[in-house]
Amino acid sequence: MFETAELGRRLGKEEYEEAVPGVRTALLRVQKALADADFPVLILVNGVDGAGKGDCINRLHEWMDARYLDTRAYAPPTEEERQRPPYWRFWMWLPPRGRVGIFFGSWYTKPILDRAYGTTNDRELDAELVRVNAFEAALVADGALVIKLWFHVSREQQKRRFEELQSSKGTRWRVKKRDWRHHALYDSFRRICARTLRQTSTGSAPWTLVEGTDARHRDVFVARHIVERIDQRLTAPVAERALAPSASVQNPETILDTLDLSRSLPKPDYERELAALQARLNRLSRKMPKRQVGAILAFEGWDAAGKGGAIRRITHALDARSYRVIPIAAPTDEERAHHYLWRFWRHLPRLGRLTIYDRTWYGRVLVERAEGFASEAAWMRAYKEINDFEEQLVEHGIVLVKFWLHISADEQLRRFQERERAPWKKYKITPEDYRNREKMTLYELAASDMIARTSTEFARWTLIEANDKRYARVKILRTLCEKLEAALGAR
Repeated sequence: MFETAELGRRLGKEEYEEAVPGVRTALLRVQKALADADFPVLILVNGVDGAGKGDCINRLHEWMDARYLDTRAYAPPTEEERQRPPYWRFWMWLPPRGRVGIFFGSWYTKPILDRAYGTTNDRELDAELVRVNAFEAALVADGALVIKLWFHVSREQQKRRFEELQSSKGTRWRVKKRDWRHHALYDSFRRICARTLRQTSTGSAPWTLVEGTDARHRDVFVARHIVERIDQRLTAPVAERALAPSASVQNPETILDTLDLSRSLPKPDYERELAALQARLNRLSRKMPKRQVGAILAFEGWDAAGKGGAIRRITHALDARSYRVIPIAAPTDEERAHHYLWRFWRHLPRLGRLTIYDRTWYGRVLVERAEGFASEAAWMRAYKEINDFEEQLVEHGIVLVKFWLHISADEQLRRFQERERAPWKKYKITPEDYRNREKMTLYELAASDMIARTSTEFARWTLIEANDKRYARVKILRTLCEKLEAALGAR
């Protein structure tokens, strides 16, 4: 389960000086090779206070090319970070493919401190560790190399280290009152940390125990371990082949076939209901900042199903300063250098605000599945990754409303032809729209699976019968108002 530095091992000065040139050369070699690789490296530095974690990180910066290291130190969340789900800042910290990220403290820090100070119990710690494992599993499945280092010294060695630092004017600033409080809780921390390591040292992201007593041995051991892990990953990369989508699907019955697409709304009724619902939405939106409720609207559906028109009817009711619309297209180079969920995490709204995604993270299980851009293993595991992501949003106080706009193939074709005839709509139609029609059966099967697997108790899908645009827009607005009212009334 764990890899461990030799306990009590010491490195003499001459042996250390002899080892350093080779260690530095090896670190720079793997760092250069990594620049052309298709995966990032995450180095987690956690462990006992006084075990030399900071000194070891400084040594890595000295021995490697610091221009290509992304180092983050854990601290209490800023106001900007508190406005988002807790894992938002960790997603923002992730290095892109080809770079090394060093985390001095990480997603393990708060769960351990909360348990040590008694603000949580073992059951709550275990629940948080389940989320940690899911987060790391998603990163590893996407190709990331996660190197987890746990630095250890005994209680007596920790005390001696603190006293040595305090004895010098140049280093006494490094020992805080908090360090002594942690020293008094050493036995409690040791139990909690042992529990944490047991439950989170997985085959894909194991912990390595680093003996921190001797600084020279510690630094050389860590450097060699990093080189070894990166070399292993470079020579045996985890790769998934994107498979071509199956062409054998023969018009299966899906959940979308149960929708009554004949539903419509007369224009007078539409205009009356539209005005009333927009006024209702405006009132609700002004309550959101006071109640610290955020909202995310996720729009998916067929090309020409009316997503843009529905979004315009929503934004017409809102103050432009209170919302953002994020149109999702093919990922940029920066976005492709990260996990596919990264670009959605980065746009999450502050509490009190609203974000509308015109197409979403479901591209992984829709377009990428149907077009063969993702392997079956990749899009199958995405269901769980997406459900975990959405659960974190809802837990944080974000109202998540997901709409699938459904139209018939005949209605889609009619709208395509209408767009081609209207000069102000021509820009909306592309050859790709017609090409996608040829794969409607594959897309409909993918959409039906998506709805079944991700319509959870905390984030259900709302299916919109959209052959009649007026009916669709009113249903969308009414659903949104009802969801906001439920959240605001509970606070």
